[in-house]
Amino acid sequence: MSNPITFKILEDIARDLSGSEITFPTFLDITFQVRTALKDPDLTVEQLAKLVGAEPLMSTKIVRMSNSVALNPSGREIADVKSAIVRVGMEAVRTVSFAVAMEQLLKSKSMQSFASISAKLWDHSSHVAALCRVLARKVAKSNGDEAMFAGLVHDLGVFYLLSRAASFPELVDDKIELHALLVDWHDNIGHALLSALGTPDSVLVAVQEHETDREIVKLKSLSDVLYIANKIANRTASWRDPEVDAAVDTSILDTLFDADMLAEIVEESEEEVQSLKAALGK
Repeated sequence: MSNPITFKILEDIARDLSGSEITFPTFLDITFQVRTALKDPDLTVEQLAKLVGAEPLMSTKIVRMSNSVALNPSGREIADVKSAIVRVGMEAVRTVSFAVAMEQLLKSKSMQSFASISAKLWDHSSHVAALCRVLARKVAKSNGDEAMFAGLVHDLGVFYLLSRAASFPELVDDKIELHALLVDWHDNIGHALLSALGTPDSVLVAVQEHETDREIVKLKSLSDVLYIANKIANRTASWRDPEVDAAVDTSILDTLFDADMLAEIVEESEEEVQSLKAALGK
């Protein structure tokens, strides 16, 4: 690592994440509270609703999600947090807590220098989340909600690295060095953060492996689903800067799917993206 500022950021992060008492970034405060609550096996919907209801942005998004087209085919609207949680499920509360955290970070004054990449990053994350949900249900025959969560948080490491880089003007101005830091380290740092937050092993493995190129003949695991969803999203909604980075190799998609199947997956995921963005108020 040639740049001393990059080295310092990584050194600071390693120290932060290796301690017995981890101090989570401020933007993860809401997520941390939800994570702590959900670890209680005796947690009731009423207790979770009380926690969510104390955070206006969080409660608004949960109610909005419960009334989205994807989760409300009957058209019967819900207006209270408890009923919304019953409809969307506790898994969705965790997903929304991360969405709220990442959105608040991106809107913070410290992130204004990264407005362009932040917008692309959120768009990419939304597409990957939607694609994960579609691939899990349609191809892997697995849990679509867990897959959507993995897709939404798979680039958490990029969000976190940007929040740390914002304190170093020299790095903000060095587009090449900053991009290299994000690309090279986001998967491992995202894995470490999610691990500290008590995220299930299946999601941790998927996040750590989502950039690891490998041969896949059939989608069998959450890791496979996230890997392929990320490949598809990189064709049309990548956060990477093409001026300083080579295009992501997505040729595996043409060996896994025929053109019609891939088009069908993308079309279905676009509906999920719009539903997800509407639910989260994006």
